Amino acid sequence: MISAQDWTDAQVLWDFQRMGHEPRPCSVAVGLGSHDLGVADVTVGLYRRGMMPLIVFTGATSRTTRDRMPRGEAEHYRERAVELGVPGSVVLVEPRARNTGENIRFSRELLAERGVGVASVLLVSKPYEERRAYATARKLWPEVEFVSASSAMGLAEYVESVGDARLVLDMLVGAVQRLMVYPARGFMVEVEVPGPVVAAYGRLRGRGFVGRVVGG
Repeated sequence: MISAQDWTDAQVLWDFQRMGHEPRPCSVAVGLGSHDLGVADVTVGLYRRGMMPLIVFTGATSRTTRDRMPRGEAEHYRERAVELGVPGSVVLVEPRARNTGENIRFSRELLAERGVGVASVLLVSKPYEERRAYATARKLWPEVEFVSASSAMGLAEYVESVGDARLVLDMLVGAVQRLMVYPARGFMVEVEVPGPVVAAYGRLRGRGFVGRVVGG
């Protein structure tokens, strides 16, 4: 059972993750693979607005996507983009990455192999992972400017679109936890997590929303 307090705390975490960047033209968009096909839809929308000439979709499969995306997250994203009218020639697929760090590293390597000069990246993710993805990208690709982007949906609408409220709350808790512990491991830049966010995170974790927390 998800209580009213749980939803209030989830909203605090949700709002914190949103970077509030205004999309602008960039060298390339990198769409981070996940269970959420909406990342591909957002990337397509940005392409239609002329925000980038090239797209990289990155991601293998995970325990949440192996059944629904058996050909790999990046490949399913590419298929979705082409279905929505994006020319296949402007979409690159990076099919190996299994975490956000690998999404960034492998996309960077792929673009270098193709001889693509990159000064700026539209980093497209799930709404509740904007800040985490941005902090990771800043650590692993520091010479590039990143602009975060995701669906404009609010929390309630997003939960309805996914169809699994507990999964979303688990993911929110896991995303904030990584902001707190990953900088010390060298996985992302330091991020200041405000007190109210820490408190909301602690309450949700205490209530058992720990399906995506990391150990150690």
